[in-house]
Amino acid sequence: MASRRSFTRLATTSESHRVTTLELFFDLVFVFAFTQVTGFMADSHGAFGVLQGLTMLAYLWWSWTSYSWLANQTRVDVGIARAGFSVALAAMFIVSLAIPEAFADRQGALVFSIAYFVVRLVHGFTYLAAAWNDPGLRRQLYRSVWSMLAGVAAMFAGALIGGRVQAWFWLGGIALDIAITYLVSRRGGWRVQSAAHWTERYGLVVMLALGESIVEVGVGLAGETITPLVIVAALLAVALSVALWWMYFDIVSIAAERYLAKLTGVERADLATEGYTYLHFSLIAGIIITALGLEQAVTHLAGGHPLGLFGAAALFGGTSLYVAGHAMFWRRVSGTWLPTRLIGATVLLALVPVGAAVPAFPALAIASLGCVAIVVIETIRYARERSTLRD
Repeated sequence: MASRRSFTRLATTSESHRVTTLELFFDLVFVFAFTQVTGFMADSHGAFGVLQGLTMLAYLWWSWTSYSWLANQTRVDVGIARAGFSVALAAMFIVSLAIPEAFADRQGALVFSIAYFVVRLVHGFTYLAAAWNDPGLRRQLYRSVWSMLAGVAAMFAGALIGGRVQAWFWLGGIALDIAITYLVSRRGGWRVQSAAHWTERYGLVVMLALGESIVEVGVGLAGETITPLVIVAALLAVALSVALWWMYFDIVSIAAERYLAKLTGVERADLATEGYTYLHFSLIAGIIITALGLEQAVTHLAGGHPLGLFGAAALFGGTSLYVAGHAMFWRRVSGTWLPTRLIGATVLLALVPVGAAVPAFPALAIASLGCVAIVVIETIRYARERSTLRD
């Protein structure tokens, strides 16, 4: 009997808790899922397809971040949490497989919806087991069930209706889930047991998304003959990805962890909710859209034709969203703006028409050098603060 209780009721983590290998394994499915979303948007080659892709990305993100809260509450590599994570991993893999067909036919839409519902259902029951000895957290979970059910109901309705209406049902479903969850979570009963674990989890998912952008460049260039143009284009794409990495990991993620570690209770949970669960989606979406732009650029190197509005909007719009997301995240964490990133995001967005009018190679060069310029300016401007923080 004692063994059964230990399996179903899990121990709460502490401030020293760190990411487990099962969480890293779980994240690998999302690398595949991100690749599927980028491929879906590339195949659609239109604004409505990008909207559909971002809607599916929102469902992926909401699943991932739900499990990040669970993994911060309890060790997920033992007991019922291990079983729950394993089932969720398998169901999320099915979700990922269904992405290309999710808007193509009713079967694909239903497979996506059912697998997603399993992911969320397993999360709810496992989290309830982890919160067994915490009445406040249990009440918070009960309040959040209704937003999940409303969102899933809209998803199933859209899957059954099909057509272009499906996208609006799915978008409305995830928006409803996210909005209601925020309203019932504000100064609510959520717990962030370990600041180090929390920031490490979100740093890892940013890293995975950046890795997916590198994969897209590699896939786009895999069939090309290795010429000086291809080599330089590959280096520019990598430079852009490195610049995006630098913006997050050089000082922002370190400083944000220290801010979070200083807080306790409701204040810590609110920062985790707003700064990470919500605002980090803009970073992930920005990276995925940028990956789409990189894929468009490297596959249109030959010929000298203009990159076009679709590729330019993805390349420059994606980087702009990522940089602006950083500015908003830092504002929520520290209460101050990063003017370099606000200006950089505005300039990148304004360059969309230029990128659309020039060939792929110069468009890639402009986007890459623009992001590198932001990094260089900030590294020089904040040299003293950077040195103090990193020391």
